[in-house]
Amino acid sequence: MNDPSLRDVADWWATAVSRVEPDRIELRGRPVQDLIGTISFTDAIWLMLRGDTPTPGRRRLLEAALVSSVDHGPHAPSIAVARMAATCGIGLNNAVATGVNLLGDVHGGAGEQCMRMLAEIAAGADAAEVVDRWRATSRYLPGFGHRFHTVDPRRDPLLTLVEQAVTDGVVQGDYLRAAQAVERILAVGRRRPVPINIDGCTAVVYGELGFAPPLARGLFVLSRSVGILAHAWEETGQGRRNKGPIPPSILPTHLGDDPCTGEDSTPT
Repeated sequence: MNDPSLRDVADWWATAVSRVEPDRIELRGRPVQDLIGTISFTDAIWLMLRGDTPTPGRRRLLEAALVSSVDHGPHAPSIAVARMAATCGIGLNNAVATGVNLLGDVHGGAGEQCMRMLAEIAAGADAAEVVDRWRATSRYLPGFGHRFHTVDPRRDPLLTLVEQAVTDGVVQGDYLRAAQAVERILAVGRRRPVPINIDGCTAVVYGELGFAPPLARGLFVLSRSVGILAHAWEETGQGRRNKGPIPPSILPTHLGDDPCTGEDSTPT
C-alpha cells in the first residue's frame, strides 16, 4: 500500500461549505468580508445549508420558524438540565451543550418525524392511511397535540405566514395542506380537536422550504440553543450551587422495594 500523498490528505477533508486559507475565508464561495453587515444570520444559515441566499419570502418563513422554537421554559428538559448544569462549576458552553444533548427522538425530534409523515401525504398518499400507520407505532402522533396548550399559541401566526406565502407563490403549499388534512382527521368524533403544535408547524415550514427531514431537527437545535443559552446565563446569576431537579426541602418518593429481593424494605 502506497503512503498517502498530500492530495490524499487534502481530499480527506474536501468540502464545499467553506474555504479557509491564509488571508482568505469564503463561505459557500462568497468572501466573508462581503457577507458581514450585508446578510442576516438567517441568510447565513440558509447559505451554509443550501449554498445560496433565500428570497425575501423564504427568509421570512425560515426566520419565523426559528424564532418560534427559541424557548419553552424550564418545563422543557433541555432548558432545565442546562440550568442545573450551570450551577455545577462548568463553563457556559458546557451548560449549553448539556441542554442540546437532550434533544433526541422524544424531546426535540417530533419535527423531523412529523415532516416525514407529512411528506408521505404531500407526495399523494392517503392521509387517513398514513395517520393510521403512524398511530400504530406510537400513542403520540408527531407534531400534533400538546401537554400544556389546548391550541399552541405559535400555531396560527406560523400557519398564517405559510398561507400567505402560498398565496404569494413563495411556496407550493403541499405540506400545509397535508397538515390541515391530518388536523381534520384528528378532529373527527372529538369535542376538543387535536391541533398541530410547534413541531408540526415548523415541519410545515421546513418542508415547504425544501429542507430535508433531518434538518428539521438540526434547525430546531439551532433555535432552541438560544433559549438554552439565555436560561443557563440567567441561572449563573442567581447564586445557586449544585441545583437539583427539585428543592432540597422536597424529598423524592421512596418506592420501598429492595432492588435485590423485590420485597418491601421500608421500616414499619
